[in-house]
Amino acid sequence: MEAVEVESKGSHGGDADDRRTSRNDRRSSWGCTLLLVNNSLQYMSYFGLSTNLVNYFKVELHADSKSAANSVTNWVGTSAITPLAAAFLADSFLGRYWTITLCLVISVAGYGVVTASASAALQSAVFYAGLYLVALGGAVSPVMASFGADQFGDDESELGRQSSFFNWFYFSINVGSLIGGTVLVWVQTAHGWRLGYGIPALLSVVAVALFSAGTGAYRTHQPPGGSPLTRIAQVVVAAVRKCDVEAPDDVALLHEYDGDDGMSAIQGSRRLVHTDQFRFLDKAAVETAGDKGVQPASPWRLCTVTQVEELKCVLRLLPVWACGIIFAAAFTQMSTTFVLQGDTLDPRLGSFRVPAAVLSIFDTLSVMLWVPLYDRAIVPLARRLTGHRGGFTQLARMGVGLVILTVAMLTAGALEVARRRVLSRHGMFISADGTEYVPMSIFWQVPQYVVVGAAEVFTFIGQIEFFYDQAPDAMRSVCSGLGSAAFALGNYASSLLVAAVVRATAKNGQPGWIPDDINDGHLDYFFWLLAMLCIGNFGAYLLIARWYNYKKTVD
Repeated sequence: MEAVEVESKGSHGGDADDRRTSRNDRRSSWGCTLLLVNNSLQYMSYFGLSTNLVNYFKVELHADSKSAANSVTNWVGTSAITPLAAAFLADSFLGRYWTITLCLVISVAGYGVVTASASAALQSAVFYAGLYLVALGGAVSPVMASFGADQFGDDESELGRQSSFFNWFYFSINVGSLIGGTVLVWVQTAHGWRLGYGIPALLSVVAVALFSAGTGAYRTHQPPGGSPLTRIAQVVVAAVRKCDVEAPDDVALLHEYDGDDGMSAIQGSRRLVHTDQFRFLDKAAVETAGDKGVQPASPWRLCTVTQVEELKCVLRLLPVWACGIIFAAAFTQMSTTFVLQGDTLDPRLGSFRVPAAVLSIFDTLSVMLWVPLYDRAIVPLARRLTGHRGGFTQLARMGVGLVILTVAMLTAGALEVARRRVLSRHGMFISADGTEYVPMSIFWQVPQYVVVGAAEVFTFIGQIEFFYDQAPDAMRSVCSGLGSAAFALGNYASSLLVAAVVRATAKNGQPGWIPDDINDGHLDYFFWLLAMLCIGNFGAYLLIARWYNYKKTVD
């Protein structure tokens, strides 16, 4: 068998007949289009519910500000964790198609309960039940991304289309979040919660209908391969049991499933080529005299090379994933320190007052601009220069995003220096309604939001594609969920960083870098710190990227 280095893998099916291939391509394109629209509707519903949720708790459920904020935070945290559970279910037992179907149905039930609770003013317990059903049903994003990528074949043109799919998948997320976080929030404010939550419920029903309508067009070739956690545990246990056994230099002597089709003993998973990293784990595939005497050998004593390489793939992904946590910690400043900075600036736009939090819309618009620009202009240009079908390798793409986010932190720091300079020269202005602000337009923040959006397109989309491509075939949904896990941990890391900075700088009567009134602090120092962390993260990332070996399959 020939070993093929893989940076992308689509479906296993192929067709020699040109007409059938063309027909399959059209069906695949139609299926992917439905998936993208479906994804956008789901995020439209989610952000239509979540964006204004804290006000619902305060106004309708009569919660105080702290309780309302904690309720929203707990729910959002749960929503970030459940995708891993859904991904595990897809890879292990149900497969991607049925996992998506189940989650969409649960989501409809959740939005229905939320809408009924808002319409009939039911007890808060009913509303909470609906919310957490939504968190459970909305956990489908990594499975949806993997399922969409499964729709493409193995040839170069198909792999290029697959890479493009990830760009438009993220684009669809931002379209949904833009409409949900603006139009639906306006509906809630102007026409009440009943209609404001009823629309997301209706959209969730449409999402189920669209997904079902595309059933005939989907390639559902990837069957569930059983629990990946069990297979990983078997490798660890077998390797520890044979810690005194010497792994042979000739890897052909290691145990592997025999077959001429390139498939492994793991259902639906191709065989992986042996790699020299983490050699201790190879002991799990050493066949001893005791193993030969028992047929079939226990998987807790003897594992195949592919099973061992599955664990190696995951171990190689983890350092790249860890760099994503630092990236997410800096990225989340858009909803925290950026807003604190904007709260002190002049919010006037003619007769309108622009809330600082609304400026995050420029991040979304930036993503919606950069995705087609990247997909239609940057990639073709880079492809001609590098000869790589994707323009950049996935690791290079994510690295570019790390650099761009560093620029965003430097931009925010530079604006803070300018803001403090204006403050020292002119002081605070007081508007007719008593609002105080620095005489500097809030729209000076737009560049930093736009730069953050560019960083998203390179790093977040690169992560989605990278974790899908480099995951073992039977673990693609779980590994695709690593991105959402990194984002959740990045938010926690940001909170810990802020707490550490406050504790370290607010001493001896000094207000510190981030006091309640940031005019008394040094938010610019915090942005410089974030920029240095981004630079350090990029340095570590370069070392990891140089060490990383792309997975290889037997074809």
